[in-house]
Amino acid sequence: MAYEMSRLGGRALNRDAGGGHGNEDDIEREYDRLRDLARAEADKRNDCFRRSRQAYEDGDGAAAKELSNQGKRHDAKMDDYNRQASEFIFRENNAAGRNEADVIDLHGQFVEEAERILEQRIRADQAAGQHHLHAIVGKGNHSDGHVQKLKPKVEELCREMGLNYRTEENAGRIFINLQGGEPQGPQEVPVYHGGQGGQSGYPGAHHGGQQQQGQQQDEVEEMVKKHLPRLLKKLEKHCCVVM
Repeated sequence: MAYEMSRLGGRALNRDAGGGHGNEDDIEREYDRLRDLARAEADKRNDCFRRSRQAYEDGDGAAAKELSNQGKRHDAKMDDYNRQASEFIFRENNAAGRNEADVIDLHGQFVEEAERILEQRIRADQAAGQHHLHAIVGKGNHSDGHVQKLKPKVEELCREMGLNYRTEENAGRIFINLQGGEPQGPQEVPVYHGGQGGQSGYPGAHHGGQQQQGQQQDEVEEMVKKHLPRLLKKLEKHCCVVM
């Protein structure tokens, strides 16, 4: 699998998240080491394929086939190093205490990796009955020309999956509703309990329950105003008949 050699953000580790690491530079170095190994394998793969084509054009079919097989082996190694880098930085950016349970941080991922990871998370959360997911996609400050590469891909994925979403431009975050309703921001998400009684709501979400109660009370009052006069007339009629 050929990955676009560009990642989300200038640094793989999101240092703005909570629960800061004491060894952030070591994490960055290990991530870069794995990505560099992947790039080296990609260069070897490309060289093998180039030489294979040349051998084929020269009429040396055996050499062409051998070089092609070597290129495929380098391609597999590239994929393996990229997989290790992707899994490593994902664990670090989404470690316990760094984000809320309803947040997924995609820093350090290539676009194709981020799409795959996010789709898997969306499907898993939907199956578990989760209401929403907040995806950190980056602001694009460190991308070429300051153009966000992941954001449009995430939005496209949401549309393909029939999900409503809302982008918070300045924070590089996308709010995704997993159950078909309107997307909600940090101050609008109601509290949802799951697992072992923990909250999966966003900070400040406890206000959502109070708003919901107020809406329910208003609906009850409106229903009473609408139906009470008719009910009283019926009662009056029945009372007269009995008397």
